[in-house]
Amino acid sequence: MNQDRDSEAAAYHRPVLVEEVVELMAPVIPGVVVDATFGGGGHTRRMLDEFGDEVTVIAIDRDPDALANLGELNATLIEANFADIDEAVTSVTDQPISGVLFDFGVSSHQLDEAGRGFSYRREGPLDMRMGPDANLDANVVVNEWSVEDIARIIREHGEEPMARRIARAIVAARPIDSTATLSTVIADAMPAARRRAGHPARRTFQAIRIAVNEELVAVADGVSKAVDLVRTGGRVVAISYHSLEDRIVKREFVRRAKGCTCPPDLPVCGCGNTAEVRILTRKPIRAGAEEIETNNRARSATLRAVEKVAS
Repeated sequence: MNQDRDSEAAAYHRPVLVEEVVELMAPVIPGVVVDATFGGGGHTRRMLDEFGDEVTVIAIDRDPDALANLGELNATLIEANFADIDEAVTSVTDQPISGVLFDFGVSSHQLDEAGRGFSYRREGPLDMRMGPDANLDANVVVNEWSVEDIARIIREHGEEPMARRIARAIVAARPIDSTATLSTVIADAMPAARRRAGHPARRTFQAIRIAVNEELVAVADGVSKAVDLVRTGGRVVAISYHSLEDRIVKREFVRRAKGCTCPPDLPVCGCGNTAEVRILTRKPIRAGAEEIETNNRARSATLRAVEKVAS
């Protein structure tokens, strides 16, 4: 890939914890690796640079814009939701899968492109769909949902303590026709102290985006299917950006890592449970100060990984 295309991809989305991902995937190479959240292709590009012809990459993304980033990369790109990773992968190969990578959340490109409606700092339509497969958009949530339903998602998906106050303000301000108007409505509903402590609309925008794209359901489904998909000895690596995603990943990995649950004084196992994975990151991996300085998005990144030990 030429330098111009590299620069374009970096502008689309700067990946985080790239070297850590490469280090975790190295033991399963040669093999087939699934980049389940292709985006700008940064992780895929680095793996191809490191492993060359020894790695076969299958890349997945639900955003059609990501297709433009494939360029000359030696990878197969599938437009699909990573929640359907099993169907997407088996549609193009019957080879054993050595590794799966998830890099959750919204890409830099999606945030920067005002027309996608993700940013609370830019004027745009109330959209927030990560791909055309989404059955909902932000306009429906903001202008048609009840106070109770809006408050629920802001509280659950945004972990916002003033969820009901914000929901009432949104409903009272209808019709709301843009992200800028929505951002102002949210800010005006907040006490002055909250308006000074970071952007007051951040958590609400996150909550609406998660609801529109059913992100938490996709994370749960995708991670579970990925563990099933990889071969024995294969690895699943997941990068999260907020506690809701990370909690789902951690619980699934811990659940799959549990072996016998019988009382320790029982001479023979009666439950028949065996561990399916070995946790590789007892403590989650976080970005170092140097990476955070050059890529602020890395500040909230949390990486967890497991190795498949049994089917």
